Amino acid sequence: MSAPNVDKPNEGIVGQVTNSVSNAANYVSDTIQGKGAEASKEANKEQAKGNAGDTSVSGRTTGALDAASDKITQSKHEGAAKANKEGI
Repeated sequence: MSAPNVDKPNEGIVGQVTNSVSNAANYVSDTIQGKGAEASKEANKEQAKGNAGDTSVSGRTTGALDAASDKITQSKHEGAAKANKEGI
């Protein structure tokens, strides 16, 4: 998760292009990581519902906690991706 590079007024065209390329790469990376966290969240939600094989209370609780953690991770990556996209 990388913050976008902010264009500086005196960095020149090469610096601006470098920042744009860096922001584009970070956008792609954060988007992929956000999608991975989303997939993990959905799998953990199924576990929390008891639909993923482990129907014990501890297994369902773990699934719910993991889903919540994945949602936080997903939100962080989506926010970083949005910031990087705006910095391109």
